[in-house]
Amino acid sequence: MGNCQNSLPKTPKPVKRELKEKLATTIIIFTIGGPGCGKGSQSIRMAQKYNFTHLAIGDLLREEAIRPTSRAKSIRDIMLNGALVPSGFVIDLLMDKLQKAENVKGFIVESFPREINQAKLFEEHVGRLPNMVIVFDCSTETMIQRLLIRSQMGERVDDHESIIRQRLETHYTQCEPILAHYLQKGILRNVIGEEPPDVVFDKCCSVVDDVLKGATSKA
Repeated sequence: MGNCQNSLPKTPKPVKRELKEKLATTIIIFTIGGPGCGKGSQSIRMAQKYNFTHLAIGDLLREEAIRPTSRAKSIRDIMLNGALVPSGFVIDLLMDKLQKAENVKGFIVESFPREINQAKLFEEHVGRLPNMVIVFDCSTETMIQRLLIRSQMGERVDDHESIIRQRLETHYTQCEPILAHYLQKGILRNVIGEEPPDVVFDKCCSVVDDVLKGATSKA
């Protein structure tokens, strides 16, 4: 697996000045949690309600993985092993999408960061923290069952039980430093992901409303 990562950058490119200026005053919310915790559907709903731009790191990587290139093969190999794509490539991919987005009120960035290095690289290259980070708490058993049901629909090539368990192991290994980092910064909000979807959504909206109030008071 080490060899397949060699073609992917571990260090991101410098962020363009105009992008830094664009992001300096734009609302940015990260949503994180284990695979199957519900962050995808909730992120989409939040983006639709608040007219924010939704970017899902997993979707962006899967789009890259289907390209007819050696780099795409590297990404596929990493993802099918339930591992993480190098941070440099992930940051470059995210910055490219942030740059191209137009007339943006705010961003909901789903499944980012996936490791503490990504969090620190974002802050270093963009020059700021996200406004808020929502983490979806969900039991391992619930996440596995949800993903196995999804696998029966054939939506994702990595929704096989062995890959699911590896993805969960990777998530739990990488997650604790991220949570501690954002908790220390005072921008982490926990939402129970096992409650009914509408209840979860209401709690997510409460977090976003607080962010919007804070942004308004600073304006």
